[in-house]
Amino acid sequence: MYKPGTELIILKVQKLLENSVIKLRAPEPEDLELLYTWENSTELWELGATIAPFSRHTLRQYLANNTQDIYTDKQLRLMVEFKQTGKGIGTVDLYDFDPFHLRAGVGILIDPGYRNQGLGLQALLVLESYAFSFLNLHQLYAVIPEKNSPSIRLFQKAEYVSAGLLSDWLSAGETYVDALLFQKIRGLKLPDS
Repeated sequence: MYKPGTELIILKVQKLLENSVIKLRAPEPEDLELLYTWENSTELWELGATIAPFSRHTLRQYLANNTQDIYTDKQLRLMVEFKQTGKGIGTVDLYDFDPFHLRAGVGILIDPGYRNQGLGLQALLVLESYAFSFLNLHQLYAVIPEKNSPSIRLFQKAEYVSAGLLSDWLSAGETYVDALLFQKIRGLKLPDS
C-alpha cells in the first residue's frame, strides 16, 4: 500500500548512501561473480571470518534470499561502487547488530586493484553516516587482526579509537593471533593531537 512521503524517505536514504565518488547499494544477482571472487580469495580469509570457499550456488541463494533488513538478519551487506560508472569495487558490512545497545561491527573489503586510493575511507565514512544518522546506532566497532596494518590505519583515519587488545582472538590454523578492537561512538570527537 502506498504511503504519502515514501518517495522522500527513499530519496533521503539514497543520498545518505553516496558521496561524489562512491555509492553503497544492496547486492544484486549481477554481483555474483564479484562476490564469488572476493569471498574465495584465500589471502583474505585470515583477515576475516571465512574458513571455507563459497559456491556460486550458496552465493546465488544469499543474493535471492537476503532481506537487507538489519533488524531481521542482524547484519547488512552493501556493495561499494563508483557512482559514475556503477563498477563494483568492494563491500561494507554491518554485522552482529544489537538493536538494544544500538551497535554493530563493521567489515570492509576493497578489491586489491582499488586499494590505496582513499576509497575504503570514503566507503567507511558513507556507511557511518548511514549507520549513525539513519539507523540511529550509538556505536560501531571493528575487530582487526593485529598484523593487518592497512586496516588499522584505515580505522584510525576514520577516527576510530583503539579500545583494547583481544589476546589469541582469531584462529590462524594451528595457532591463534591477537586482534585489536576499535570503536567509534556517535558524536564523540577525538581530542586534538
